Amino acid sequence: MQPFTLASLRAPSRLFITTLLASAALVACGGSDDEPRTPVSLKLEKIGSFETGIFGKSAAEIPAFDAASRRAFVVNAQAGAVDVLDLSNPTQPKRLGQISSAQVLPGSSINSIAVHSGLVAVAIQAAVKTDPGRMALYRASDLQLVSQVTVGALPDMVTFTPDGRTVLVANEGEPSDDYQIDPEGSVSIIDVGTPQTPVVKTAGFAAFNGQEAALRAKGVRIYGPGATAAKDIEPEYIAVAADGKTAWVTLQENNALARIDIASATVKDIAPLGYKDHGLAANALDTSDTDLAANLRAWPGVRGLYLPDSVASYQAGGKTYLVTANEGDARAWGEGNSAYWAGDASKGFVEEFRVKHLINSKGWSGRSGDDLAPQLKALAAGGLLNPAVFGYCGAVAGNPGKCRDDDQLGRLNVSWTQGYRTDASGAPLKFNAAGVQDAAGDRLMYDALYAYGGRSFSIWGDDGKLVWDSGAEIEKFIASDACQAGAQRNIPCKTFFNSNHEEGGTLDNRSDNKGPEPEGVAVGRIGAKTFAFIGLERMGGVLVYDITSPTAPVRVDYLNTRNDWTTKSPAAVLAQVGDLGPEGLVFIPASDSPNGKPLLLVGYEVSGSTAVIQLNLAY
Repeated sequence: MQPFTLASLRAPSRLFITTLLASAALVACGGSDDEPRTPVSLKLEKIGSFETGIFGKSAAEIPAFDAASRRAFVVNAQAGAVDVLDLSNPTQPKRLGQISSAQVLPGSSINSIAVHSGLVAVAIQAAVKTDPGRMALYRASDLQLVSQVTVGALPDMVTFTPDGRTVLVANEGEPSDDYQIDPEGSVSIIDVGTPQTPVVKTAGFAAFNGQEAALRAKGVRIYGPGATAAKDIEPEYIAVAADGKTAWVTLQENNALARIDIASATVKDIAPLGYKDHGLAANALDTSDTDLAANLRAWPGVRGLYLPDSVASYQAGGKTYLVTANEGDARAWGEGNSAYWAGDASKGFVEEFRVKHLINSKGWSGRSGDDLAPQLKALAAGGLLNPAVFGYCGAVAGNPGKCRDDDQLGRLNVSWTQGYRTDASGAPLKFNAAGVQDAAGDRLMYDALYAYGGRSFSIWGDDGKLVWDSGAEIEKFIASDACQAGAQRNIPCKTFFNSNHEEGGTLDNRSDNKGPEPEGVAVGRIGAKTFAFIGLERMGGVLVYDITSPTAPVRVDYLNTRNDWTTKSPAAVLAQVGDLGPEGLVFIPASDSPNGKPLLLVGYEVSGSTAVIQLNLAY
């Protein structure tokens, strides 16, 4: 008996079975006539770039893309404008012109941009950042101004709802440098159904004034000098649900998420994000920049504040999930004012302090006139570590021991505003220099140390509850042999672990701060899979994770095109150094792409370059 083969069949039967097998394979890959095939994996490839030639002045920050005109729009903060790039040939982006905000608001600058169906929305900051800003609409095809409306102070991010009929603007409302003017944070919700006559509603936080104690008790950071909740809350970034009914806003300094009902322009809830326990091995981190090595370990008593910057939403299993890049951000206002450091608390507010200074057994007096915040000086004369928590690194009553050494916790920057023991009203309990609770004492007792940023990205439910966090994975990957940087992927990342992006030869430089600083995030769906693209602000590069399963993301790829890591001044070799400091990312699906392949646009604020990255899919 002859073995069965397709060739042994008649032509019609062969055609039928071949078609059937092809269809089955397509279904197995998640594809159909209406949906792209589902890749097994993908690899990033930089195929094009536009360079401004401007180093370290935020000449390329937030990108956006218009499929109809095949134009990219990139915020150029240095020029106070938006660079408009022809992306018809994505391997050779060319600048066509600029959008300037000067005609809308003299002396203004542009912070963010979004595009939907040929309409360009621009967030414009006033010359005095505490004054109201603007949101302006332009036509993508000819760059003509369509309309403008007044929004809140310091509009920092702008986005469209999925149907394009509403624009949302996060008005951060940062204080003046001396903290004497502190505008209320808000979210402008703008009906652009008729672009020529947009209508603004404002989702504010005044309803939470008077609830500051309750918010703090929940874990929301309300801590600015004399601030109400509405003034202290600083909206940073917005994600919108697929149905366009709900928005989630990161309140970065407050370590929280706000949930907003778009139709009524109402803040429905503020969800605290909590902290990550760096005492767990899964959340290990490198705390010192002096040993010039990747030294990842668990530190009981150290807690990481997520303090996310970017947020994006996606659907999985019929539910909405949020992806955050946990950059971290300290309030530091007036730090360049000598009067502030001389003791005038009306000239600013700086919450950041090194552990070695915070817990010096001699107290803080030695830092006066240097980096001792007058608000901290007014609280007490020094800080202590709870030996029951920090005994593992040598803390005993009244003495931090080796915990404050540079190769231990000493170099780590933390917030002095929390972690010390308080009474039921939130007032600090006082201890004497021997570490004994004493109403006449002048020391604070720190039971925990709060560091900035999670050095991670997280996935949250639509209720703000943590679903998954990358833990120590990003720093561990950078320190591993698997991580290779450079355009040719031939430079071991670990050789330049936690490097800075503003100068060369900075191995381990950011370990005492916020590590690699995940800042930007974009999500993209390809077939039945969803991918997250995370930009690492300091170490640089873009990480890709398959987040189709929100509880079990998998790292897929990493591309860091920095080629020169040693030249002291990267500006001197800018043409060869590569891309530094990714700020904003936007995913372009294959259906909208000028070359028919899914793309990623990345704005690099330090190198002033915009990269076109192709997603090469594997099936």
